[in-house]
Amino acid sequence: MIKFFQWIYTLYSGLLFILLLLIFALPILIPLMISERGDKISFVFIRLWARIWSFFSGVRYEIHGLENIDLSKPYIYIFNHRSFIDAPVIPLVIPQAIRAIGKKELSKIPVFGQVIGKLAVWVDRSDPESRKVSLEKLVNYLSQGISIVVAPEGTRNDSTETLLPFQKGAFRLSVDLGIPILPLAIIGADQIMKRGSILLTPGKVRIYFSEAISPPIPSDTSVNDLAEKCRNRLEAMIVAHE
Repeated sequence: MIKFFQWIYTLYSGLLFILLLLIFALPILIPLMISERGDKISFVFIRLWARIWSFFSGVRYEIHGLENIDLSKPYIYIFNHRSFIDAPVIPLVIPQAIRAIGKKELSKIPVFGQVIGKLAVWVDRSDPESRKVSLEKLVNYLSQGISIVVAPEGTRNDSTETLLPFQKGAFRLSVDLGIPILPLAIIGADQIMKRGSILLTPGKVRIYFSEAISPPIPSDTSVNDLAEKCRNRLEAMIVAHE
């Protein structure tokens, strides 16, 4: 009986997500079609979309550490990716216009792919050329002072481990461009949508922003050193707040 009501709730929440996306699609897209810097206006509507969906779906947020973000600076945000709920969480809690890496498969979702594609860098991880092009796009955004968001685990963590092994791309960008890494821990999203399930449950997501981590002076070991430091910081944040 409980699972029956969970299915009803999940269906309602999914339809609401799609309806709101259709309503906000044009207000999100039009500013970006006029100018690249129209993203600030677009993000007003993206956050409104995420906030309305969250409110009517019973998803609440508790945010800590916003004082660690200097809005005048670009960052490479990294986070622990445990749930599809991370998608509305990220633009809602980060108080900057951002760009994120997304799997190419997501670009094929009707409407969603077209809308989010204006603010995401799609990548086919199995294609070296696709990875190269996506890296060039990220460098371009960071050079313009636009922050980016990366899940360094590379995929959703469906294991029992706190974090999967980190890929090094974000940390290489940080060292090469001198952009600080800012870890954020997302706690509770995997309770709203549990591992291996598409069913949703109302609940609270807690977000903790760390102090930014400045990249070391470039050397043979700087990328690995930075990746290890960031992993240790993020893991400690997750363990401390779970």
